[in-house]
Amino acid sequence: MTMNKAVEVYRYHLEPGGIFACGEPAMVSVVLGTCVAVCLHDRRLKIGGMNHFLYPKTRAFVRPTQQYATVSIPALIKMMQKQGSRLADLEAQIFGGGETIGAISDGHIGSKNVKMARKLLKKNGIRVVSEDVGGLKGRRLIFHTGTNEALVMKTHRIRRGDYYPYRQRLGA
Repeated sequence: MTMNKAVEVYRYHLEPGGIFACGEPAMVSVVLGTCVAVCLHDRRLKIGGMNHFLYPKTRAFVRPTQQYATVSIPALIKMMQKQGSRLADLEAQIFGGGETIGAISDGHIGSKNVKMARKLLKKNGIRVVSEDVGGLKGRRLIFHTGTNEALVMKTHRIRRGDYYPYRQRLGA
């Protein structure tokens, strides 16, 4: 069976602290509890990217990594710009930031993540066109970078197999 090259889509699962941007259409999946994923899409080039961060900002004496929104969002924007995107052509979707079990005792980290995402996107002049944030459930998200379409599946409890269900089947 031959597949039409125009229909083939790269598939990628984004781990916590990861960032993905590609000039080709891709399906990017992620699992979110209190974490947040920002999906950027370039309306002109029809390309996109996604990040997956755990915390809003670094604290004193903590090494800044992509696990923090203050590092992850600017890095995603730069990756999109390297693909040829202009800030004026980018639009964003924000997902996650739930207050799942144990998160409330952690100082409402989910809502702080969402607030920081909104702040950084606004600072860069990127319009947020869609959000699915907050609440008491986790999310499994699949984002198509070429079309800016997102599928969100809510879950009561995030299980180990939710992070990448194909890993066990493929033996990875």
